[in-house]
Amino acid sequence: MTVHFQIEYFTHWGQELVLCLSMPDGSCTDLNMECDGRCTWFVNCSFTDKQVGTGGITYRYVVRSNGIVEREESGSPHTIPASKARNLVLADRWKDAGVSELDSRTVVIPHVRICDGAQWRGAGMAIPVFSLRSSEDFGIGEFADLKPVADWAASCGMSIVQTLPVNDTILTRTWRDSYPYSANSSFALNPMYLRLQDVGTLSDRKFLARMEKVRKELNSLPEIDFEKVLKAKDEYIDRLFEEFSDSCFASAGYRRFFRENRKWLEPYAVYCMLRDRNGTMNFNLWPEAERHYSPELLKKYGSPDSECHRLILRHCFVQYHLHVQFQKIRKYMNERGILLKGDIPIGVNRYSSDAWIYPELFNMDCQAGAPPDDFAIDGQRWGMPTYNWEAMKDNSYQWLVERFRKMADYFNAYRIDHLLGFFRIWEIPLRYGSGLMGRFNPALTLTEEEIHAKGFSQDPRIFSEASYGTSETEVLFLEDTHRPGTWHPRINAFDTTVFQLLSPADQDAFRRIHDDFYYCRNNEFWSGSAMDKLPVLIGATDMIVCGEDLGMIPDCVPYVMERLRIMSLEVQRMPKSIHANVSDPASYPYMSVCTTSTHDMSVLRSWILDEMPDNPVISDRSAGPEQCAEIIASHLGSSSLFAIFPLQDWLAVDGNLRAADPERERINVPANPDNYWRYRMHISLEQLLKEDGLTLRLRNLISDSGRLGSARL
Repeated sequence: MTVHFQIEYFTHWGQELVLCLSMPDGSCTDLNMECDGRCTWFVNCSFTDKQVGTGGITYRYVVRSNGIVEREESGSPHTIPASKARNLVLADRWKDAGVSELDSRTVVIPHVRICDGAQWRGAGMAIPVFSLRSSEDFGIGEFADLKPVADWAASCGMSIVQTLPVNDTILTRTWRDSYPYSANSSFALNPMYLRLQDVGTLSDRKFLARMEKVRKELNSLPEIDFEKVLKAKDEYIDRLFEEFSDSCFASAGYRRFFRENRKWLEPYAVYCMLRDRNGTMNFNLWPEAERHYSPELLKKYGSPDSECHRLILRHCFVQYHLHVQFQKIRKYMNERGILLKGDIPIGVNRYSSDAWIYPELFNMDCQAGAPPDDFAIDGQRWGMPTYNWEAMKDNSYQWLVERFRKMADYFNAYRIDHLLGFFRIWEIPLRYGSGLMGRFNPALTLTEEEIHAKGFSQDPRIFSEASYGTSETEVLFLEDTHRPGTWHPRINAFDTTVFQLLSPADQDAFRRIHDDFYYCRNNEFWSGSAMDKLPVLIGATDMIVCGEDLGMIPDCVPYVMERLRIMSLEVQRMPKSIHANVSDPASYPYMSVCTTSTHDMSVLRSWILDEMPDNPVISDRSAGPEQCAEIIASHLGSSSLFAIFPLQDWLAVDGNLRAADPERERINVPANPDNYWRYRMHISLEQLLKEDGLTLRLRNLISDSGRLGSARL
């Protein structure tokens, strides 16, 4: 194994950093480190598998001047994790006295290439699994399609592929199940991503011929027809189950999978059976004895004597084959030098198997969402229930820990969707129809006495219910349903009629209350809230952690992310600085992922042509191939650890391969709760692999940026 050690340290003239290694046999080695001229020190070192396997290699950094040690780290030494990878990148932080182990956490990149320079940096592509297109598909992308994706990414010199969530979302059996952030289960994989042909070859040739015709018709469509694909795949899976289930259940592989996943698998399978038998996902409409999970239900329906037994086993059969196919793909991608980065949604569907099994973990009278921003001026309502953090904490966040560990079966890195939700979530009582009627949970709510003490002269109750015939948003305060008698100022209430009718003194007081509440009052409290949860979750796996920290960001968020070494998300059109309308990639920090656009935004070309404001960073508004290449190159040249771009934006640098209409490349419109997630590549992966000109151009862009390494995994 070769290990690339790197650490940022500001030295004075004449000082240098030395890596001091302590080996399992008791020997010690000192290695002089190199500096990139920008305060990052690095050195490469090789170890045998036996040395790493013992787990006994430790190290610390010291500062020397003229051969004399001037300073050394405090506390326990760093350790090299046991790993089967041939190359590791260890991004360290200096350990000072009085600093916790958490603050000095090493970022482990079990990867791919060891660069010759100081800071390892990688490039990659982002695309949902459902958007992939190959000649073998059934009208939707499948896990098996990630194999040619890995081949293409590796040939371009990339080192990471990012997907959207891949959990099971099948609830209504309609196109609404296309929404990947509304999961039926936080553990089960989506049956839509199963490569049916790889499960086994059916003996019924007439059925296979009919299905092949259906497959080709669905696969030729420009977009996903979710309902037709689901119907066809369900019929095919029924046949596969009848013909191959007995041999599957008798295999050692299935028995091991069942043993390791039984805790979530059996309740999930029972839920899916009851959902289908009762004809609705709304378990509140099921027979009373079935509305909440209990071990008795499993005994009743899971017994081999039950008529429902085979229906339950069918879901176990599907999950096993999804697991086998996905793990095989992850192994192949890693062997090709490609990290696989997943996405962990902030919530689950309110009628999901998770909510059915663990109702105590959710606030079912509320829904999560997002406060108003430039993309949704009325805020967003996502439908999913919010978490009951007190109940989760009582159980040491075990459900979340197990969820993160399950994702580690498939991914090397992950994005925490809506990271801000672990600080506080925008929570909207179900009785409201507008996202403006939300409030942050948790929050240090205001008592009536505090409101008066801050200069507001009137009773907040008077301003907490809209007058008859007016919009529900015509309020100034919202009572907290978890702590009755305490209040939240309604966000952005300054344009309401009720605010305009206040006296000037009360208007000024409300402004002060509002701004203090949202930007000052809760900062320390929200920081503590996040530090209660995130260290537990981050410590549950060795995956690389990235956070989606966009939107209304409290001041405490960057501090917590820096402390826990969670990579930030840097999007050029959503600058973190309040003084800029477009950010400059040259300013991005190392511990970040930078990108041109996300699945919630228009693609790069549409932004340049229709949305980009006048700015000092980008002057050319042509959106031609060269302009797109320049913008991507500026991101690749940044200090960000990862530069990951949507496949649509990578293709934009080629005038012949880019899609004719960039508007058809958009995946989601956040302000539209009825968005149909159906985007598919306009060319096949087989064709993409043959485009040597594009491959060479992208490889040159990546190489010129220093993100193309020299050693392979």
